[in-house]
Amino acid sequence: MDKIRVIVADDEQLVRAALVKMVNSRLDMTVVGEAASGPQAVRCAQTQRSDVVLMDVRMPDGDGITATAQVRALQQAPQVLVLTTFDLDDHVFAALEAGAAGFMLKDTEPERLFHAIRAVAAGEGMLAPTVTKRLIERTRMRAAATKANAALARLDRLTAREAEVLHAMAQGMSNDGIGQNLFLSEATVKTHVSRILAKLELDNRVQAALLFRDAQH
Repeated sequence: MDKIRVIVADDEQLVRAALVKMVNSRLDMTVVGEAASGPQAVRCAQTQRSDVVLMDVRMPDGDGITATAQVRALQQAPQVLVLTTFDLDDHVFAALEAGAAGFMLKDTEPERLFHAIRAVAAGEGMLAPTVTKRLIERTRMRAAATKANAALARLDRLTAREAEVLHAMAQGMSNDGIGQNLFLSEATVKTHVSRILAKLELDNRVQAALLFRDAQH
């Protein structure tokens, strides 16, 4: 059975030595290189055939995020598993955007770390539980923002008066109520409602109200 070839990149010598010893203790893994900085990690990945790079985030002479992007840009690039003390959103999302396949904390139990290395080597993703929760929430927020921007773009088709009518529709007002609130005849309100639905390519008032609410998020 071929062993998983691992590069360990960490600027703290004691931490790096401990990780090397841990990885080499597994029958299915072997450390093929060590690095104390981001650039060293990249050079090691260039010269040593490897499957996984255990990458620290904060290192001198080039951070692990930049190094992750450079490693992933190599031909036959190894997967990168970020292993750090700093459970910070900026680090998590920057690492994933740079191409890291996983993000684990240094206080992770050894068996869980070994599982993560195997999973990443097999092309799977692996995130610490706390990171997974925040990633889901951030994805949800981004989806909501995208939906809101799309809704706002559609609402730009409306005139100022039509926007006022739509706002009133979203509050559940009837045509009569909208007319009284905006000092318009009911017939005029009906005309505005018809134009709003046509411009927004919607079938009914409920859809219009939902679109308006989407734009508010």
